[in-house]
Amino acid sequence: MSPEPQLTDAFGRTIDYLRVSLTDACNLRCVYCMPKDMSFMPSQEKLSVEEYKRVLPLFVEVGFRKFRFTGGEPTLHPQLIELISFTASLPGNPFCALTTNALKLKDLAQPLAYAGLKRVNVSLDSLDAERFDRMARGPSLEQAWEGVLAAEEAGLDVKLNAVMVRNLNEEDLIPLARLSMEHAWQIRFLEMMPFAEQTHFQNTRAMENQSIQQRLETEFGPLEPVRTGLDGEARVMRIPGAPGELGFISPVSEPFCASCNRMRLTADGKLRLCLLKEDELDLRAILRTGGTDETLLDAIRTGIRRKPWGHELSHNRFALNRSMNQIGG
Repeated sequence: MSPEPQLTDAFGRTIDYLRVSLTDACNLRCVYCMPKDMSFMPSQEKLSVEEYKRVLPLFVEVGFRKFRFTGGEPTLHPQLIELISFTASLPGNPFCALTTNALKLKDLAQPLAYAGLKRVNVSLDSLDAERFDRMARGPSLEQAWEGVLAAEEAGLDVKLNAVMVRNLNEEDLIPLARLSMEHAWQIRFLEMMPFAEQTHFQNTRAMENQSIQQRLETEFGPLEPVRTGLDGEARVMRIPGAPGELGFISPVSEPFCASCNRMRLTADGKLRLCLLKEDELDLRAILRTGGTDETLLDAIRTGIRRKPWGHELSHNRFALNRSMNQIGG
């Protein structure tokens, strides 16, 4: 199998990055992600390992070069290491990353690195145990921190993702940024995005990244731009002299739709064309009704062509059909 030339969407964007959700289940209940009493889909609705192994090579065939495994919490999937190893070994050796809360990374980091994982994006919203528990609605900061250090020890590239929530974890802003002065990590501040049942909380408690940057510069002085343009979706800066970086991901106040190169495969096999819109194509139905590889390839190509320009949050149009854990961030 030799990859096709990379496909572009209707707006000329090269689409080469797939976020692959392995489950909607999670061992935390973060306040901005899902309701506290969230229930999860039955296992038979989720793609099987064999179905992932059938469809992922087809994404490589049409030109996808980067895969990030997400959830819910992907480390809950019992065959995560197998899927990472399989994907990293596909033609062209695609780049494989993982989004995780790090609670299970202490034991998994080294095996994942051996399997071909290159990077972890760890969701870590507070360095204070009480605030961590309040935001995550579950334990435990110590366990997550041990996972982050295990990832670093395993040689994985580390990015920490922090969602700043007004009147909840604002006190963590400076301590989180200070980590970039101690480690060669990228500390990324994400604007909260409105989804499903959480839209009121998200819209009323979100902090814009411009105000976050201003607070950081009051503490540390002017930040230095690291590169022109975006690093993926992040505007990257540095505290002068720091080995690490600060990333600002601002989908609400500074949309980056013009450079979007990604799509998402949900755990129940839907190809989601834009994180913040409800458009989806059902690949699971094709897989389970005897569809051929060519039929699947046609569906993937159709999804790329149909990818919308971007979200419509400025018009108060929100995606209501899934919460964040049901999409894979």
